[in-house]
Amino acid sequence: MTPDAAQALDVRGLEKRFGAFAVLRGLDFAVGRGEIYGLLGPNGSGKTTTLNLISGLAEPSAGTVRVFGLDPRRQAAEARRLLGVVPQETALYEELTAERNLAFHAELFGIPPGQRPARIAAMLELAQLTERGRSRVSTFSGGMKRRLAIARALLHDPQLVYLDEPTLGVDVQARRAIWDYILAMKAGGRTVLLTTNYLEEASALCDRLAILDRGRLVAEGTPAALKARYGESVVEAELDRDAPATLLQTLRTLPGVREASAEGPRLSVCIGAGPGSEPAPGGAALAPFLQAVLASGCAVRHLSLREPALDEVFLALTGRGLRD
Repeated sequence: MTPDAAQALDVRGLEKRFGAFAVLRGLDFAVGRGEIYGLLGPNGSGKTTTLNLISGLAEPSAGTVRVFGLDPRRQAAEARRLLGVVPQETALYEELTAERNLAFHAELFGIPPGQRPARIAAMLELAQLTERGRSRVSTFSGGMKRRLAIARALLHDPQLVYLDEPTLGVDVQARRAIWDYILAMKAGGRTVLLTTNYLEEASALCDRLAILDRGRLVAEGTPAALKARYGESVVEAELDRDAPATLLQTLRTLPGVREASAEGPRLSVCIGAGPGSEPAPGGAALAPFLQAVLASGCAVRHLSLREPALDEVFLALTGRGLRD
């Protein structure tokens, strides 16, 4: 069927409880067509439960999930045709060839027999595994297995692809190949829902991120916007002499400055808005910073600006790392 909903994925008021324990607490987010959307958070934040509800593997205690307008529980067959899933465990048949793995999946999803050879060939080419199609999967590297698992998920031409830790345990070269593969999916019009513990991966691939913590959505936005709002920039300068105490006092009154410290001529200024405040000014603070330094009678020998990192955003919002 052709999906006709405005959003690829729409989650509203989603709750999941096990007795008195609430795993999800009123979760709301939407994923647009052709978007790469990152669902991130520490262990125990509710990511897996959310994905089980999206896949129709669990029933919500409250709220709704719609995959291109379809209820994955009430319209399971139709919704699953639009959804491709690549779990963290690739779950390939190691003693079968790549072609046989794909052929089994094609039969499972009801792809007509006459269409299967062309679809399998196309997916092997996309995964850059054409020459290894008749090789046993047990002879593949970790990166090759991940690419084959993604090819298997795309075999029935889903419009929404969920990738759980797509580059876990693969080397740097394989990771870059999988990144290119994911970007190619987007270029082909597919929507991608991604979970990852590699923050540089989320920043490089995702159009938007949702950060979960203890079953709630605590922040959502582009990687750049989240870093600007919740991260911290650091201006570091080397002066021609020791920084005077009056300069530190002046710097601490500038908009967005959280802290200013000095060790001899080395000056460090932390700039950031903090949760719930206006976005950190970042480079915009350099002009008043330089004016304050010059007004103090000092000259700047060296100046650098370190932009906020996505790790800082997670720590600011959740107080713990992704694997905690």
